[in-house]
Amino acid sequence: QVQLVESGGDLVQAGGSLRLSCAASGSIFSISAMGWYRQAPGKQRELVASITSGGTTNYADSVKGRFTISRENAKSTVYLQMNNLKPEDTAVYYCNAKRAIFEYWGQGTQVTVSS
Repeated sequence: QVQLVESGGDLVQAGGSLRLSCAASGSIFSISAMGWYRQAPGKQRELVASITSGGTTNYADSVKGRFTISRENAKSTVYLQMNNLKPEDTAVYYCNAKRAIFEYWGQGTQVTVSS
């Protein structure tokens, strides 16, 4: 089992910045990729950004150039630096980890961007 704990969500004005953190614990060996998803009210959960164990990153088109995902292996932590936030970024952000055929989720952290 892998446990994921997110932090860093907050209320911020448009144009502001936030950094989300996701700390992984448990059977973290062989985690192949970690990522951030988000879900806004009435919408499906969507991929925001991901990073593989080799460091390859992938971003949703809507956040390219504004968000940066990074990984600190020594701390088993993944970060999402979010700059130039927009009201449409408002959502619950979930951390995700993939290990073999298994997938794990955090409890989510709320990000609210006011206009």
